[in-house]
Amino acid sequence: MGEMLELSPDEERIMIRDIALSSQSNSKEGDTFFLITQRWWQHWIEYVNQDQSNNSYDGSSFLEYGDLPNSNALKRPAVIDNSDLIDDSVSEDSSTGIDIHDTLLEGRDYVLLPQEVWNQLYAWYGGGPTLPRKVISAGLSQTELAVEVYPLRLQLLMLPRNDRTSIRISKKETIGQLHRKACEIFDLPLDQVCIWDYYSRRKNALMNDMDKTLDDANIQMDQDILVEVINNTNNTSSAHENGSAQREASSVLVEPSNSNLSIAGGLSASRVPSRSYNADLSSSQNLNPPARDAENPYGSGVTTRGSVSGLTGLLNLGNTCFMNSAIQCLVHTPEFARYFREDYHQEINWQNPLGMVGELALAFGELLRKLWAPGRTPIAPRPFKAKLARFAPQFSGHNQHDSQELLAFLLDGLHEDLNRVKHKPYIKSRDADGRPDEEVADEYWANHIARNDSIIVDVCQGQYKSTLVCPVCNKVSVTFDPFMYLSLPLQSTSSRTMTVTVFTCDGTALPSPCTVTVPKQGRCKDLIQALSTACSLKHNERLLLVEVRNHLIHRFLEDPLQLLSTIKDDDHVAVYKIPKIEKNTKYLQLIHRRREQSSDSHTVSGWKPYGTPIVSLISCDDPVTRGDIQVIVNRMLSPLLRKSGNTEHTNTETSITKAAGDNASSDAYATNLVSNSVNKAGRTPTLPLLLIDESNACIDLSMGEDKVVKLPSSSTLLVYIDWSQKLLEKYDTHPLEILPEVLKYGPVSKKARTEPLSLYTCLEAFLREEPLVPEDMWYCPQCKERRQASKKLDLWRLPEVLVIHLKRFSYSRSMKHKLETFVNFPVHDFDLTNYVANKNNSRRQLYELYALTNHYGSMGSGHYTAHIKLLDENRWYNFDDSHISPISEDDVNTAAAYVLFYRRVRSDDDSVSNGA
Repeated sequence: MGEMLELSPDEERIMIRDIALSSQSNSKEGDTFFLITQRWWQHWIEYVNQDQSNNSYDGSSFLEYGDLPNSNALKRPAVIDNSDLIDDSVSEDSSTGIDIHDTLLEGRDYVLLPQEVWNQLYAWYGGGPTLPRKVISAGLSQTELAVEVYPLRLQLLMLPRNDRTSIRISKKETIGQLHRKACEIFDLPLDQVCIWDYYSRRKNALMNDMDKTLDDANIQMDQDILVEVINNTNNTSSAHENGSAQREASSVLVEPSNSNLSIAGGLSASRVPSRSYNADLSSSQNLNPPARDAENPYGSGVTTRGSVSGLTGLLNLGNTCFMNSAIQCLVHTPEFARYFREDYHQEINWQNPLGMVGELALAFGELLRKLWAPGRTPIAPRPFKAKLARFAPQFSGHNQHDSQELLAFLLDGLHEDLNRVKHKPYIKSRDADGRPDEEVADEYWANHIARNDSIIVDVCQGQYKSTLVCPVCNKVSVTFDPFMYLSLPLQSTSSRTMTVTVFTCDGTALPSPCTVTVPKQGRCKDLIQALSTACSLKHNERLLLVEVRNHLIHRFLEDPLQLLSTIKDDDHVAVYKIPKIEKNTKYLQLIHRRREQSSDSHTVSGWKPYGTPIVSLISCDDPVTRGDIQVIVNRMLSPLLRKSGNTEHTNTETSITKAAGDNASSDAYATNLVSNSVNKAGRTPTLPLLLIDESNACIDLSMGEDKVVKLPSSSTLLVYIDWSQKLLEKYDTHPLEILPEVLKYGPVSKKARTEPLSLYTCLEAFLREEPLVPEDMWYCPQCKERRQASKKLDLWRLPEVLVIHLKRFSYSRSMKHKLETFVNFPVHDFDLTNYVANKNNSRRQLYELYALTNHYGSMGSGHYTAHIKLLDENRWYNFDDSHISPISEDDVNTAAAYVLFYRRVRSDDDSVSNGA
């Protein structure tokens, strides 16, 4: 890294800020950005801001992190370590090079830095691995820029040898460049190879337009490319026949891995170093192929992939994934697909003042017909977007919006445009006044239908019973109101479960795991407080928190203001109970080693660390001898003694017990713990201990008991204990080898949630009786006062299509927050029979899922997709703007699910009594 002047944290901050501000105005296609792990970046941000009382300056959000420590000096970060971003599971036959995990999210796992910023940080800190990513053009105008975090990953199959490999290539590379790469990988001459778009393992199109980009050719993430060797003229002729070749039946392909996260193969925008980058780079994870023509962006010569209808994508017009995902779900609702493909014009309400004079319905109907037309050429929904912007200006422009809010507007707007009631009568609702619920509900519904009658009401509207009870006079008010969708609350994910293993240094207990719940955005002090309560910490003890890697202490987590987000779920964390004293002390860190047998059974390799280190305190007020360290280590290891161990340990254990005594009101025990003469009354066994001095030399502590040890200047004394087979006959070190992860997931993390939240639980929370919030207090007609009544909802009448909105986004005056809660929702047999209050309806209320929207990432810069089941095929697909790919039904349920679409399941006999 060369010679470098030592800069203060503030000087580093100012230099990086100035470089970033200079870079932001010059971004252009072809520039390079670099991924850096969020963990290291957060550490650096806190380090350079520690002396800042106010972090907002110059309008830049590059270093915009509030609530940073001011009093405790933070250590300078170590070298840049991007290893947590790297996917080590890439197969050996892959040609993708260094690959990153498919599930990374910007802002959570990594940050994108301009090349100049990365170069400066790398010059200061070094490290790696280096992860460069190119800026590419995006959007319809080709003037928007975005960083291609995930280039296309393609599966190459070479026939006739049946060789396979994976490669990474930019979507802006040409077919000619892919052709050359394939020939290089398989060591083939260019003129004897042709390549095929082998999507869904079918020869869809010969890729012979060498200047066309892969994006223009609609090549998708993880799809197959057939590399075919041509030996003679006959083969060349047959190769150009579009369709299935005779050899195709005999070819074998591994099912391509489905990488359906929004960012996979897509564009992830840089949000750093300043807000100005959002003007130059797309502010969301778009997947925008360039368009040529609104009707046929790819020209007339592109072969469509199969004749199945309903698999047409929507081009992203610039942050319109929120609109595309909602439209696809509505378009694939069977009742709407039939209605808008027939002559619906006679039902348009041209005079409804609440509607859009039929223009929204016409625009939606036209778009639906295009999406159901044969072929797979993506559609640019520009005319529909224009109508949307005209009638709902809140959705104009190119900002990201909430797809559920758009969906609510579309359903309401389409209803008003298609309302069969031309003149709405005025009807005054009556209270129940003790009448039967069935009578009141039917009256309310009839009054509603008299004013609102459309295909939207026919399909999507249901009715629920609302009961209000006055807390003062007990007046009960019952109404029956229509609903278009249900917005269900989610349990907050503001908390986090963490498992930490607790060790004692006084020899009183074996290590034991302790699981606590802490604030998700909390700090180390919150974890320490939770652990202190859970492990019944005494008033004269404190906790020392560390992260353990490779059987060594990786870092001491002593800063109480350090964010818990820096501790990942797969980290291993230990905490040590040590005395709370102000004396001059150092940490004694005991590291365990054992011999490892080499593959040659006759050869014994060296000593290797294993287990978990143990930490205690040692006093520095008096000279420390080798015997003093032996005493302390014996005490630390005493819980590991086997019951059949040598009786010479009895004196040590007895003295420890006496020292512990009744210390509830005294610090004598804490003082004894670090004293260097506690157990000299009894004979302590000699253990094979090695002390590492400041010159990294090993000092044998098993001899010269009275020799004084020169303590290092650092705060930690490193001591190795070498566990021989003979010594392991006296001690059981197995408890030291068990150090669980902070949060243990199963083999498939998305399916192995601890107590996943059920959709039924969300529904029960929605229906639960609760008091109204003060802002919504109810006017009691009997008290003639506004009261904070209790409210109870019950489902009464369910629609043919039930739309369920999972309330992932919460808003307050100061912040917006997204809940990442995993909701376990049923795909089949969603049974609502027991949730319907109308018991006169004997029909079983069964639903099945056919579509849903997903939201990935954070609130303002996330990405929307849709999972949709083609009912005729009985197969699920992922609709990611213009890119459509088949998925397994098992992959439908993820933590990204946002709006669910269920359709009623009918049977020959729907009565509950016969179990239909």
